[in-house]
Amino acid sequence: MRKETQCVHSGTIKDEKMGGINTPIFTSSAFGYLDRDDISYPRYFNTPNQKAVVEKLCALEGAEDGVLFSSGMAAISTTILAFAGAGEHVVMMDELYGGTHAFATDEFKRLGIDYTFAATDAESVCSAVKENTKLVVIESPTNPLLSVIDIQKVAAFARKHHLVTVIDNTFATPINQNPLKLGIDVVVHSGTKYLGGHSDLCCGVSVTTHEKADRIRSVARHLGGSLNAMTCYLLERSLKTLAVRVERQTKNARNIAHFLEEHPTVRRVHYPGLPGCKGSMIAKSQMHGFGAMLSFELDDAIVNAARFVKKLRLIKPAVSLGGIETTICSPAVTSHAKLSAAERQRIGVTDSLLRLSVGIEQVDDLLEDMQAGLNC
Repeated sequence: MRKETQCVHSGTIKDEKMGGINTPIFTSSAFGYLDRDDISYPRYFNTPNQKAVVEKLCALEGAEDGVLFSSGMAAISTTILAFAGAGEHVVMMDELYGGTHAFATDEFKRLGIDYTFAATDAESVCSAVKENTKLVVIESPTNPLLSVIDIQKVAAFARKHHLVTVIDNTFATPINQNPLKLGIDVVVHSGTKYLGGHSDLCCGVSVTTHEKADRIRSVARHLGGSLNAMTCYLLERSLKTLAVRVERQTKNARNIAHFLEEHPTVRRVHYPGLPGCKGSMIAKSQMHGFGAMLSFELDDAIVNAARFVKKLRLIKPAVSLGGIETTICSPAVTSHAKLSAAERQRIGVTDSLLRLSVGIEQVDDLLEDMQAGLNC
Protein backbone atom coordinates (compact mmCIF):
# COMPACT_ATOMS: atom_id res chain seq x y z
CA MET A 1 0.00 0.00 0.00
CA ARG A 2 1.06 3.57 -0.62
CA LYS A 3 1.44 5.84 2.39
CA GLU A 4 -1.90 7.57 1.94
CA THR A 5 -3.59 4.16 2.05
CA GLN A 6 -1.43 2.96 4.95
CA CYS A 7 -2.53 5.98 6.97
CA VAL A 8 -6.14 4.89 6.62
CA HIS A 9 -5.95 1.11 6.79
CA SER A 10 -2.74 -0.22 8.42
CA GLY A 11 -3.08 -1.53 11.96
CA THR A 12 -6.88 -1.37 12.13
CA ILE A 13 -8.30 -4.10 14.39
CA LYS A 14 -11.38 -5.76 12.97
CA ASP A 15 -14.53 -5.35 15.03
CA GLU A 16 -15.66 -8.97 15.21
CA LYS A 17 -18.82 -8.29 17.21
CA MET A 18 -20.46 -5.39 15.36
CA GLY A 19 -18.53 -5.16 12.10
CA GLY A 20 -17.53 -1.56 12.72
CA ILE A 21 -14.83 -0.15 10.45
CA ASN A 22 -12.88 1.51 13.27
CA THR A 23 -10.68 -0.19 15.85
CA PRO A 24 -12.74 -0.83 19.02
CA ILE A 25 -11.59 0.91 22.20
CA PHE A 26 -10.38 -1.60 24.79
CA THR A 27 -10.67 0.40 27.99
CA SER A 28 -9.59 -2.31 30.44
CA SER A 29 -6.51 -1.93 32.60
CA ALA A 30 -7.03 -5.52 33.77
CA PHE A 31 -6.91 -8.41 31.30
CA GLY A 32 -7.30 -12.15 31.78
CA TYR A 33 -4.16 -14.26 31.76
CA LEU A 34 -5.30 -17.90 31.70
CA ASP A 35 -4.42 -19.82 28.53
CA ARG A 36 -2.55 -16.82 27.10
CA ASP A 37 1.09 -16.68 26.01
CA ASP A 38 1.38 -12.95 26.64
CA ILE A 39 -0.03 -11.01 29.59
CA SER A 40 -1.66 -7.79 28.41
CA TYR A 41 -1.28 -4.68 30.57
CA PRO A 42 -1.08 -0.97 29.66
CA ARG A 43 2.35 -0.53 31.30
CA TYR A 44 3.63 -3.49 29.33
CA PHE A 45 2.94 -1.54 26.11
CA ASN A 46 1.04 -4.43 24.55
CA THR A 47 -2.69 -3.65 24.74
CA PRO A 48 -4.76 -3.85 21.53
CA ASN A 49 -5.11 -0.08 21.04
CA GLN A 50 -1.40 0.46 21.62
CA LYS A 51 -0.57 -2.27 19.11
CA ALA A 52 -2.94 -0.84 16.48
CA VAL A 53 -1.17 2.54 16.49
CA VAL A 54 2.30 0.97 16.49
CA GLU A 55 1.43 -1.22 13.52
CA LYS A 56 0.25 1.79 11.52
CA LEU A 57 3.39 3.79 12.33
CA CYS A 58 5.64 0.84 11.56
CA ALA A 59 3.99 0.58 8.14
CA LEU A 60 4.60 4.27 7.50
CA GLU A 61 8.25 4.20 8.64
CA GLY A 62 9.13 0.75 7.30
CA ALA A 63 9.85 -0.61 10.79
CA GLU A 64 9.34 -4.07 12.30
CA ASP A 65 8.17 -3.05 15.76
CA GLY A 66 7.81 -0.08 18.06
CA VAL A 67 6.80 1.29 21.44
CA LEU A 68 4.11 3.92 21.98
CA PHE A 69 4.66 6.44 24.79
CA SER A 70 2.74 9.09 26.71
CA SER A 71 4.97 11.90 25.36
CA GLY A 72 7.78 12.60 22.94
CA MET A 73 10.20 13.10 25.82
CA ALA A 74 9.23 9.72 27.27
CA ALA A 75 10.05 8.21 23.87
CA ILE A 76 13.45 9.85 23.38
CA SER A 77 14.62 9.57 27.00
CA THR A 78 13.60 5.91 27.32
CA THR A 79 15.21 5.10 23.99
CA ILE A 80 18.48 6.74 25.01
CA LEU A 81 18.52 4.93 28.34
CA ALA A 82 17.85 1.63 26.58
CA PHE A 83 21.15 1.85 24.70
CA ALA A 84 23.48 3.90 26.91
CA GLY A 85 24.44 3.50 30.56
CA ALA A 86 27.04 4.36 33.18
CA GLY A 87 30.56 4.57 31.81
CA GLU A 88 29.36 4.86 28.21
CA HIS A 89 29.39 7.81 25.84
CA VAL A 90 26.65 9.39 23.72
CA VAL A 91 27.19 11.71 20.74
CA MET A 92 24.40 14.26 20.32
CA MET A 93 23.91 17.13 17.91
CA ASP A 94 24.01 20.53 19.54
CA GLU A 95 20.85 21.59 17.66
CA LEU A 96 18.69 18.87 19.18
CA TYR A 97 15.28 19.82 20.54
CA GLY A 98 15.73 21.83 23.74
CA GLY A 99 14.02 19.20 25.91
CA THR A 100 16.41 16.49 24.71
CA HIS A 101 19.36 18.82 25.24
CA ALA A 102 18.18 19.56 28.78
CA PHE A 103 17.68 15.85 29.52
CA ALA A 104 21.34 15.25 28.74
CA THR A 105 22.71 18.23 30.66
CA ASP A 106 20.44 17.71 33.69
CA GLU A 107 20.54 13.92 34.05
CA PHE A 108 23.47 12.25 32.27
CA LYS A 109 26.15 13.17 34.84
CA ARG A 110 24.08 11.73 37.68
CA LEU A 111 23.58 8.54 35.68
CA GLY A 112 27.26 8.26 34.85
CA ILE A 113 26.73 8.76 31.11
CA ASP A 114 29.36 10.75 29.24
CA TYR A 115 28.25 12.87 26.28
CA THR A 116 29.47 15.23 23.58
CA PHE A 117 27.45 17.81 21.68
CA ALA A 118 28.65 18.00 18.08
CA ALA A 119 27.91 20.54 15.36
CA THR A 120 25.06 19.74 13.01
CA ASP A 121 26.95 18.09 10.19
CA ALA A 122 27.91 14.47 9.55
CA GLU A 123 31.65 15.06 9.79
CA SER A 124 31.42 16.69 13.24
CA VAL A 125 29.09 14.00 14.57
CA CYS A 126 31.35 11.20 13.37
CA SER A 127 34.49 12.95 14.69
CA ALA A 128 32.95 13.15 18.18
CA VAL A 129 32.84 9.36 18.56
CA LYS A 130 35.09 7.91 21.30
CA GLU A 131 36.18 4.39 22.23
CA ASN A 132 33.32 4.10 24.72
CA THR A 133 30.65 5.62 22.47
CA LYS A 134 27.52 3.46 22.30
CA LEU A 135 24.90 5.76 20.86
CA VAL A 136 24.55 8.59 18.31
CA VAL A 137 21.48 10.85 18.53
CA ILE A 138 20.61 13.18 15.67
CA GLU A 139 17.66 15.23 14.42
CA SER A 140 16.86 16.36 10.89
CA PRO A 141 15.46 18.86 10.15
CA THR A 142 16.28 20.39 13.52
CA ASN A 143 14.12 22.36 15.91
CA PRO A 144 14.03 25.36 15.46
CA LEU A 145 16.68 26.16 12.82
CA LEU A 146 15.62 23.53 10.28
CA SER A 147 19.22 22.43 9.80
CA VAL A 148 19.72 19.23 7.81
CA ILE A 149 22.32 16.52 8.36
CA ASP A 150 23.42 13.79 5.96
CA ILE A 151 21.56 10.91 7.58
CA GLN A 152 23.00 8.18 5.39
CA LYS A 153 26.59 9.25 6.08
CA VAL A 154 26.07 9.20 9.86
CA ALA A 155 24.27 5.86 9.70
CA ALA A 156 26.99 4.22 7.60
CA PHE A 157 29.76 5.44 9.92
CA ALA A 158 27.89 4.31 13.03
CA ARG A 159 27.12 0.87 11.63
CA LYS A 160 30.78 0.40 10.69
CA HIS A 161 31.74 1.12 14.32
CA HIS A 162 28.87 -0.94 15.83
CA LEU A 163 27.04 2.08 17.27
CA VAL A 164 23.28 2.47 17.67
CA THR A 165 21.78 5.47 15.87
CA VAL A 166 18.62 7.32 16.92
CA ILE A 167 16.95 10.13 14.99
CA ASP A 168 14.19 12.53 16.00
CA ASN A 169 12.02 12.57 12.87
CA THR A 170 9.26 14.78 14.29
CA PHE A 171 9.61 17.73 11.92
CA ALA A 172 9.85 15.61 8.78
CA THR A 173 7.07 13.12 9.67
CA PRO A 174 6.93 9.64 8.12
CA ILE A 175 5.34 11.25 5.06
CA ASN A 176 8.36 13.38 4.17
CA GLN A 177 11.27 11.25 5.44
CA ASN A 178 12.00 7.62 6.34
CA PRO A 179 15.37 7.38 8.13
CA LEU A 180 15.27 3.59 8.61
CA LYS A 181 15.63 3.24 4.86
CA LEU A 182 18.76 5.44 5.10
CA GLY A 183 20.36 3.11 7.66
CA ILE A 184 19.24 4.60 11.00
CA ASP A 185 18.44 2.10 13.76
CA VAL A 186 15.68 3.83 15.74
CA VAL A 187 13.23 6.56 14.66
CA VAL A 188 11.56 8.64 17.37
CA HIS A 189 8.59 11.00 17.02
CA SER A 190 6.94 13.42 19.36
CA GLY A 191 3.45 12.29 18.38
CA THR A 192 2.06 15.35 20.13
CA LYS A 193 2.94 17.21 16.95
CA TYR A 194 2.06 15.97 13.45
CA LEU A 195 0.98 12.44 14.33
CA GLY A 196 -1.77 13.74 16.63
CA GLY A 197 -2.06 16.80 14.44
CA HIS A 198 -4.89 18.64 16.20
CA SER A 199 -3.13 20.17 19.23
CA ASP A 200 -5.06 18.00 21.67
CA LEU A 201 -2.95 14.86 22.29
CA CYS A 202 0.33 14.19 24.09
CA CYS A 203 2.20 11.09 22.92
CA GLY A 204 5.44 9.75 21.45
CA VAL A 205 6.77 6.68 19.65
CA SER A 206 9.98 4.81 18.87
CA VAL A 207 10.04 2.42 15.92
CA THR A 208 12.85 0.03 14.97
CA THR A 209 13.61 -3.70 14.67
CA HIS A 210 11.99 -6.38 16.86
CA GLU A 211 15.22 -6.82 18.81
CA LYS A 212 15.75 -3.14 19.58
CA ALA A 213 12.06 -2.57 20.30
CA ASP A 214 12.21 -5.36 22.90
CA ARG A 215 15.11 -3.56 24.59
CA ILE A 216 13.28 -0.22 24.58
CA ARG A 217 10.09 -1.88 25.84
CA SER A 218 11.99 -3.54 28.70
CA VAL A 219 13.26 -0.17 29.96
CA ALA A 220 9.89 1.46 29.31
CA ARG A 221 8.14 -1.02 31.60
CA HIS A 222 10.29 0.20 34.48
CA LEU A 223 9.74 3.89 33.69
CA GLY A 224 6.04 3.55 32.99
CA GLY A 225 5.37 6.12 30.27
CA SER A 226 2.46 4.23 28.70
CA LEU A 227 -0.55 5.59 26.82
CA ASN A 228 -4.21 4.94 27.68
CA ALA A 229 -6.67 3.33 25.28
CA MET A 230 -8.75 6.44 24.59
CA THR A 231 -5.70 8.50 23.59
CA CYS A 232 -4.51 5.58 21.45
CA TYR A 233 -7.85 5.58 19.67
CA LEU A 234 -7.71 9.34 19.07
CA LEU A 235 -4.16 9.06 17.80
CA GLU A 236 -5.10 6.25 15.41
CA ARG A 237 -7.97 8.36 14.12
CA SER A 238 -5.66 11.34 13.59
CA LEU A 239 -3.09 9.24 11.72
CA LYS A 240 -5.70 8.43 9.07
CA THR A 241 -5.44 12.02 7.79
CA LEU A 242 -1.67 12.43 8.33
CA ALA A 243 -0.73 12.30 4.64
CA VAL A 244 -3.48 14.71 3.61
CA ARG A 245 -2.62 17.18 6.37
CA VAL A 246 1.14 17.12 5.83
CA GLU A 247 0.79 17.52 2.08
CA ARG A 248 -1.31 20.69 2.52
CA GLN A 249 0.87 22.05 5.33
CA THR A 250 4.06 21.47 3.33
CA LYS A 251 2.63 23.29 0.32
CA ASN A 252 1.60 26.25 2.50
CA ALA A 253 5.01 26.38 4.20
CA ARG A 254 6.81 26.51 0.87
CA ASN A 255 4.74 29.52 -0.22
CA ILE A 256 5.27 31.32 3.07
CA ALA A 257 9.02 30.65 3.03
CA HIS A 258 9.33 32.27 -0.39
CA PHE A 259 7.23 35.24 0.78
CA LEU A 260 9.41 35.79 3.85
CA GLU A 261 12.63 35.34 1.89
CA GLU A 262 11.72 38.31 -0.27
CA HIS A 263 10.38 40.56 2.51
CA PRO A 264 12.62 43.53 3.41
CA THR A 265 12.02 43.23 7.16
CA VAL A 266 13.18 39.60 7.30
CA ARG A 267 16.89 39.03 7.78
CA ARG A 268 16.97 35.28 7.19
CA VAL A 269 14.63 32.35 6.55
CA HIS A 270 15.42 28.81 7.67
CA TYR A 271 13.63 26.30 5.42
CA PRO A 272 15.30 23.36 3.64
CA GLY A 273 13.09 23.85 0.60
CA LEU A 274 14.75 27.17 -0.24
CA PRO A 275 17.66 26.65 -2.68
CA GLY A 276 19.80 29.19 -0.83
CA CYS A 277 19.50 27.47 2.54
CA LYS A 278 22.42 25.43 3.84
CA GLY A 279 21.68 21.75 3.52
CA SER A 280 19.01 22.13 0.84
CA MET A 281 20.77 19.70 -1.51
CA ILE A 282 21.08 17.09 1.24
CA ALA A 283 17.42 17.59 2.12
CA LYS A 284 16.45 17.09 -1.51
CA SER A 285 18.31 13.78 -1.59
CA GLN A 286 16.76 12.30 1.58
CA MET A 287 13.34 13.93 1.97
CA HIS A 288 10.17 13.41 -0.06
CA GLY A 289 8.97 16.89 0.89
CA PHE A 290 10.53 19.70 2.92
CA GLY A 291 7.97 19.82 5.69
CA ALA A 292 5.68 22.42 7.22
CA MET A 293 8.05 23.96 9.75
CA LEU A 294 10.15 27.05 9.16
CA SER A 295 11.82 29.74 11.20
CA PHE A 296 12.87 33.26 10.36
CA GLU A 297 14.83 36.12 11.88
CA LEU A 298 13.40 39.61 11.78
CA ASP A 299 15.55 42.66 11.30
CA ASP A 300 15.06 44.01 14.81
CA ALA A 301 16.09 47.47 13.68
CA ILE A 302 12.88 47.55 11.63
CA VAL A 303 10.43 45.17 13.32
CA ASN A 304 10.39 44.08 16.96
CA ALA A 305 9.69 40.33 17.18
CA ALA A 306 7.47 40.56 20.28
CA ARG A 307 5.39 43.36 18.78
CA PHE A 308 5.05 41.46 15.49
CA VAL A 309 3.71 38.35 17.24
CA LYS A 310 1.18 40.35 19.24
CA LYS A 311 -0.15 42.02 16.10
CA LEU A 312 -1.02 38.72 14.40
CA ARG A 313 -4.73 37.94 14.38
CA LEU A 314 -5.04 34.59 12.60
CA ILE A 315 -1.70 33.00 13.48
CA LYS A 316 -1.67 32.10 17.17
CA PRO A 317 1.35 32.49 19.51
CA ALA A 318 1.55 29.07 21.14
CA VAL A 319 3.98 26.39 22.26
CA SER A 320 4.11 22.99 20.55
CA LEU A 321 3.57 22.58 16.81
CA GLY A 322 2.25 20.37 14.03
CA GLY A 323 -1.45 21.17 14.41
CA ILE A 324 -3.91 22.00 11.66
CA GLU A 325 -3.83 25.64 12.78
CA THR A 326 -0.80 27.86 12.15
CA THR A 327 1.11 28.81 15.30
CA ILE A 328 4.18 30.87 16.04
CA CYS A 329 6.60 31.10 18.95
CA SER A 330 9.93 32.53 20.07
CA PRO A 331 12.24 29.53 20.74
CA ALA A 332 14.46 31.65 23.01
CA VAL A 333 11.65 31.85 25.58
CA THR A 334 9.86 28.54 24.88
CA SER A 335 11.49 25.37 23.54
CA HIS A 336 15.06 26.51 24.23
CA ALA A 337 14.51 28.53 27.39
CA LYS A 338 16.44 25.98 29.48
CA LEU A 339 19.60 26.56 27.46
CA SER A 340 21.89 29.31 28.68
CA ALA A 341 22.05 32.54 26.69
CA ALA A 342 25.55 31.59 25.58
CA GLU A 343 24.37 28.17 24.35
CA ARG A 344 21.46 29.73 22.46
CA GLN A 345 23.76 32.28 20.87
CA ARG A 346 26.24 29.57 19.87
CA ILE A 347 23.68 27.51 17.96
CA GLY A 348 21.86 30.53 16.50
CA VAL A 349 18.69 30.76 18.58
CA THR A 350 18.49 34.54 18.81
CA ASP A 351 15.83 36.72 20.42
CA SER A 352 14.65 37.78 16.95
CA LEU A 353 14.17 34.18 15.77
CA LEU A 354 10.57 33.06 15.34
CA ARG A 355 9.41 29.51 14.62
CA LEU A 356 6.35 29.03 12.44
CA SER A 357 4.29 25.84 12.40
CA VAL A 358 2.21 26.12 9.23
CA GLY A 359 -1.31 24.77 9.25
CA ILE A 360 -3.91 23.81 6.64
CA GLU A 361 -5.60 27.21 6.28
CA GLN A 362 -5.89 28.94 2.93
CA VAL A 363 -2.37 30.27 2.43
CA ASP A 364 -3.45 33.72 1.23
CA ASP A 365 -5.13 34.35 4.58
CA LEU A 366 -1.90 33.45 6.36
CA LEU A 367 0.17 35.69 4.08
CA GLU A 368 -2.18 38.63 4.66
CA ASP A 369 -1.92 38.15 8.42
CA MET A 370 1.88 38.07 8.29
CA GLN A 371 2.04 41.09 5.99
CA ALA A 372 -0.09 43.11 8.41
CA GLY A 373 2.22 42.12 11.28
CA LEU A 374 5.37 42.99 9.38
CA ASN A 375 3.99 46.43 8.59
CA CYS A 376 3.81 47.34 12.28
